Amino acid sequence: MKGHISKSTAALFAVIALLAGALIVTVSSPNRIPVFADTTRGGETGAITTFAPVVKRAMPAVVNISSSKVVKDQGGEGGGQGLFNDPFFRQFFGGRMPQQEQPRSQRATSLGSGVVVSPDGYILTNNHVVDGATDVKVSFFDKEEYPAKVVGADKYADIAVLKINKTGLTALPFADSSHAQVGDVVLAIGEPFGLGGTVTMGIISATGRSLGGQIERFEDFIQTDAAINHGNSGGALIDTRGDLVGINTAILSGETGGNQGIGFAIPANLAKNIMDQIMTKGKVTRGFLGITPQELTPEMAKAFGVPNTHGVAVATVVPDSPAAKAGLKVGDVITAVNGSPADDVNSFRLQVAGFSPGTTVHLKIDRSGQTLDLPVTLTEFNLDAENKGEGEGNLPSGGEKGALKGLSVQALTPELRQQLQTPEGTQGVVITDLDADSAAASANPPLQQGDIIVQVNRKPVTTVAEFNAAVRAGASRESTLLLVKRGPGTFFAVVPNK
Repeated sequence: MKGHISKSTAALFAVIALLAGALIVTVSSPNRIPVFADTTRGGETGAITTFAPVVKRAMPAVVNISSSKVVKDQGGEGGGQGLFNDPFFRQFFGGRMPQQEQPRSQRATSLGSGVVVSPDGYILTNNHVVDGATDVKVSFFDKEEYPAKVVGADKYADIAVLKINKTGLTALPFADSSHAQVGDVVLAIGEPFGLGGTVTMGIISATGRSLGGQIERFEDFIQTDAAINHGNSGGALIDTRGDLVGINTAILSGETGGNQGIGFAIPANLAKNIMDQIMTKGKVTRGFLGITPQELTPEMAKAFGVPNTHGVAVATVVPDSPAAKAGLKVGDVITAVNGSPADDVNSFRLQVAGFSPGTTVHLKIDRSGQTLDLPVTLTEFNLDAENKGEGEGNLPSGGEKGALKGLSVQALTPELRQQLQTPEGTQGVVITDLDADSAAASANPPLQQGDIIVQVNRKPVTTVAEFNAAVRAGASRESTLLLVKRGPGTFFAVVPNK
């Protein structure tokens, strides 16, 4: 999936967080003999006759989690207040409305599942199962129930650690989830739709999946076609030894909201790293570089003059960040981190986030045909600070017809800068109109009104005249490369010259 879901796919599918417990069992790498089946490896014949023994052993480590929190009922459809706010109905009361009830406090409940990972009562689940909860309870398959404490949680990877006052529990040990392979047989055991214990079978259909940040900031999912439905968040993915290889998190669901054969689990390696940090440090820390990485498409690779699409383009360098201090520049292409290839944006983000703050990493850079080794000392990741400064606003139509067909542009005046909430010092021309039938409209990624064009073919532009001159100078090229500012960040867009 390479870290992206297309708009057409998003229109057909909704990514649904799962609720209630699920358990997945995998037939793992060829050198591991299944403990539950009559089968052999190494070319000898054999057949899997049953999955019952491994399910029986793992079931005591899978728990049901119920959480609740107090929320304010603001009325609306359920309470009838939405009707009284409708102007059509207000006329029947002469503009005077019946006395509306004050917002009432109600207790909202959530169901999920978890996995016991230590005999002394530590349990892993999804953050969204217990997020904001004031009361959490854990119940086992034998109906025993215990109050649980949320030890800590990480919203960026959707993992939470719980603790109950109970020892001698059956726990699932962690596997090395990097050994999970496409084609491994999987079993899912959970409580979809509240039906109780249900078992389904499938395979691991992909590893290293990303949904473009729609579910989590850091995504490295194991994908499976085992039938997993609503009611499965926090379930376990285990191999034939009963070792944990993943935590179920989401499904890709159609209009019916049912299973479409595409489910996602957080790898055990990532979940264990988060759990260890929560238990030792009380929080999760990640390395922060301070750039916006962008996928290299074939069109962008040509425009950048690099031989292939391996690597990520630097679209934004955050001021005063580790990247800025190390001399990283917009337009650089990062091809490796500490010698490991940076093949795409998702894997690159995971690489950087995996380092502790204070770590010095070496980036291999392609800069205008030169190969550089750039040492960078990372600081601590903070998404809230990173996202500050995003502006929005409606622009008036107008501007001048630019040399790039289909675009009208205007110099970035102080008034426009204020309207777009763009920081002082930003230079460029603003897109005021965009012809839907033009080549500019088919740019990759798409352009939109209010975008600020900062560079044309790697040359800064500050006026409409400079913009037109830069476009005409590159008219003989196959495409025009634009550096575009939108909100707090920038990105490169390729417009075909046709």
